[in-house]
Amino acid sequence: MKRYIIYSLLMAAAVLSMTSCDKFLEDNPTDRLPEEETYNSVKDLLNNALGSIYLNIGGSAPSQGLQGTARGVWDLNTFSTDEAMIPTRGADWYDGGIWQNLFLHRFGNVDFTGDTWNYLFKEVLACNRAIERIDAFAESHPSEDVSGLHAEARALRAMFLFYAMDLYGRVPLFVSSSPTVQQMELQDRSVAFKHIIDELQAVEGDLPVVRSTQLGEYYGRMTRDVVDFLLAKALLNAEVYSDDDWTDAQRPDGSTMMWNVGGETMNTWQAVEHYCVTIEASGYTLAAEFKDNFDISNEESPELIFTIPMDIYNYSNRFTQQFRSLHYNHASALGLNGENGPCATVEAMTAFGYSKGVKSDTRLYWTYYYDNVFHDQTGELVTLDDGSPLVYYPLAVKLDLSNDPYEKTAGARMRKYEIDLAAMSDGQLRRNDIVLFRYADVLLMRCEAMLRDGRAGAEADTLLNQVRSRSRMESRTATLDNVLEERLLELAWEGWRRNDLIRYGLFTRPYTDRPQTDGDRMGYTIVFPIPGETLTACGSPQNPGY
Repeated sequence: MKRYIIYSLLMAAAVLSMTSCDKFLEDNPTDRLPEEETYNSVKDLLNNALGSIYLNIGGSAPSQGLQGTARGVWDLNTFSTDEAMIPTRGADWYDGGIWQNLFLHRFGNVDFTGDTWNYLFKEVLACNRAIERIDAFAESHPSEDVSGLHAEARALRAMFLFYAMDLYGRVPLFVSSSPTVQQMELQDRSVAFKHIIDELQAVEGDLPVVRSTQLGEYYGRMTRDVVDFLLAKALLNAEVYSDDDWTDAQRPDGSTMMWNVGGETMNTWQAVEHYCVTIEASGYTLAAEFKDNFDISNEESPELIFTIPMDIYNYSNRFTQQFRSLHYNHASALGLNGENGPCATVEAMTAFGYSKGVKSDTRLYWTYYYDNVFHDQTGELVTLDDGSPLVYYPLAVKLDLSNDPYEKTAGARMRKYEIDLAAMSDGQLRRNDIVLFRYADVLLMRCEAMLRDGRAGAEADTLLNQVRSRSRMESRTATLDNVLEERLLELAWEGWRRNDLIRYGLFTRPYTDRPQTDGDRMGYTIVFPIPGETLTACGSPQNPGY
C-alpha cells in the first residue's frame, strides 16, 4: 500500500554530519543547492528545511535514529535495564565488552554513548538551521503563512533535546546553526527540562490536530497530539528532570511543582493528566488486538500517535532489532539474516508469567519467541544444524554464556513486529512502521499520574484495565507497582524501560546477573557520561562519577 504514496520529504537536502561539539562550529555544507534555488516556496521549505530532519528520526547506520538501528538511543534505553540484554555467546557478541558493560551500568566503557550524543545534537543543529531558513523566508514572503512549519521545527528540536536530556542529564541549549563555544555550555538538567516544556507548550497551538501516523500530508510529521504526548511524558518524569543533584537520593515533589497549562495552574500530575485527556479527545482508541500495532500495515491502527515511517521502496530507514535477536537458523527460515544476540531477561519472563501455562500473560506469545520455534508462515518446525528442533530456553539466559550448553539458544527472542516476507536488506528494510508513541502508553501515564496525585480508585482502575482487557487479562487494582509491571507487559521492546525504572527509583537495584555497582549505589548511573571531546570543546565539567 505505502509504495504508492509519494512522501514529499524524500526530496529533502542532506544535513551535514557532525562528530563532536567543536564540529558544530565548523558548518560548511557542500552538498546543497544554492539558497535561491531551494527556498522559493512553502513546499521548498518543507522539503529542504525540514525534510532531512524527519527522515533522520529513523536511520540506516549505527547510532542513527530514535529506534531501528543498533548502538543508539534504543539500545541505551533497553539493554541497560531488566527488560533485555545481549549476552556474550562464545565468540559472538563480546565486542570488547560493551554489551556486558551496558547491562552492568559501567557506562564509561560503552563506546557508542558519544555517537548517540552526536546524532541527537546533529539533529538539534539541523532544526536550528531550518528555523533560520523559515524565518528568513517569512521575512521575504510576508504574504505566506509559515507559522506551522516554524512550530514543527521547534517541536522537532524539543523532541531531540528531550531524548538527550533524558539520557545525559545536562545538555546545551543553543538556538543557532553557528553556535559559539559559550552557547554550547552544558545547562543544568532542570534548566533544560523547563526549556523543553516551554518550547512544546509554545508551539502546541500552531500545530494541526491530525493523525501523524496515517497516510497523507502529515504522515510521519509533528502534530499537536505528538507534542501533547511529549509534554505528558516529560512531565511524568518531572521529579527526575528537575533534580540537578541526582546523587543525593533526594528529589523534588511533583505534587508541589506548579505549571501553567493553557492559563490554568496545575500541579505536575494534573498537568500530565491534562495532556493525556487532550490526546484522548482527538479520538484515539486501543487497537482491537495488541498485535495490530506491529503488523505490516500498522499505519491503520487507531492507537498509534507517532511512528517512524517504513517502506521498502520509499524509505532508507532500517529496523535491525528483530533480526539481531533471532537465531541464525530461525531467521533463515524467515528469509532473514539472524545475528543470534539480544534476548529477554529472567525478570521479564517472570513478569510475563512464563512457565505458568494458562496463567501467563497473553502478550507473552506476541512479544517473544520462546520454547520450540516454528516458522510463522508455514508452521514448519525450525531446526538446528544437526537436525534437532530449535528450542529457546528463556530461563537459561545469563550475561556470559560462553561454553554453556545453552550458549546459542538461551533467552526468549524479539517477536513483537510481524515478519515482512517482502522485506529487503536481510529483513531490515520492511513495511511495519516503527512505533514510537501510542495510546496504550497514554492510558498508563494518566493512570500513574492520578495515583501519584493521591487519586486511586475506580477511574484509575478503569484506565489500567482498559489496557489489560484488550489482551483479555483479568482486572487489577491500579497501584504504582501494578502500573509499572503493566508498562513492561505492554511496552516491552519499545524503548521506555530505562525511563520507567529511573522514575520509580529502581534502575540501580541489583537483579539476575547484574549486581549493584558502586556507581549505582552512588546514584550517578541514571545518566550517561558526556562525550569527552564535547567537554574539551565546550569547557564544561563531566557528569558526576565519570
